[in-house]
Amino acid sequence: MNFDNQLIFFFSALGAFNGFILSIYFAVKARKKEFSSYFLALLILTLSIRTIKSVFFYFNPSLANIFIQIGLSACILIGPFLYLYLKSFKEKANWAVHVLPFLVGITILGIVYPYVEHRRVWSLGIVRGIYLQWLVYILLSFKYIKPLIFKQKTINTTFRKIDIWKLSIYLGVFAIWLAYNIGPYTSYIVGALSFSFVLYLIILLFIFSGHKGSSFFQEKEKYKNKEMAPETLAQIEQTLSTIIEKELFLNPNLTLTEASKELNISKHTLSQYLNEQLGKSFSTYINELRIEKAKAFLQSENPYTIEGLGYESGFNSKSTFHSTFKKLTGQTPAEYRKSKGF
Repeated sequence: MNFDNQLIFFFSALGAFNGFILSIYFAVKARKKEFSSYFLALLILTLSIRTIKSVFFYFNPSLANIFIQIGLSACILIGPFLYLYLKSFKEKANWAVHVLPFLVGITILGIVYPYVEHRRVWSLGIVRGIYLQWLVYILLSFKYIKPLIFKQKTINTTFRKIDIWKLSIYLGVFAIWLAYNIGPYTSYIVGALSFSFVLYLIILLFIFSGHKGSSFFQEKEKYKNKEMAPETLAQIEQTLSTIIEKELFLNPNLTLTEASKELNISKHTLSQYLNEQLGKSFSTYINELRIEKAKAFLQSENPYTIEGLGYESGFNSKSTFHSTFKKLTGQTPAEYRKSKGF
């Protein structure tokens, strides 16, 4: 084995090994024993089994056929576990419906048509069916990713860490599926390498997030199983306009509690509405209103200095005003005013 092959073997095999370690971690060491953690653990486990089979078969073609069959069979559960993991954040997931039929089916196929005696049947029929089923579940899972991509409530809606994590998992699994399907046109090892690459990117995402502990991976929707009725949503949306009409946001000391009292709704309900419908916290929502007020000042003739505009817009410090304005508009207040011809 030359150096290049040694490097490829090390990178891909290490990725599969790390996948096994992570799956064990999520299943055993997670702080909160929630189904989403187990679905994630099983998703990574099945991907690792498929990957390690690819690695050893690529570098050792005489690999035992039963091991090849196990590696290929594991693929039939990748799609269901992805779907169950993403679904578990929104609603209760009936895992038996999505797992047991495929598990029983692939087991029966493996007994009736063992890989060692029916390689052609596996290559032309069973494996293609498995990859098609995997794709179908990727498409079904998009239902839970679509809201993260097409947030249309406001321009400045930001992603939460858990949103980025779920999106990374989804795109990572899709990238691995794609790599295995283009493997026949490139190299068989591409699928295994893609798993390692995706796994390391996700690990880096966790490290650079600066988030301690396991809750980043397990973070649940804050208000899961407390869905708001449509009439309640409409009522809150109408009531929320009071903050804008009365310009409550100009109060630099406005809190969630004070705002909820003014709107005559509980602070929990207000917080839930902002998080679920607008994808932002109360402080982010108020700061956005303050910045819109500051932009209106900057586009008009007024006696205020830029620092004074910050205070008039509801900010209680110069530094907070400047940093928030830059974050939401990409410009400093002075640059914004200049761009408007003032």
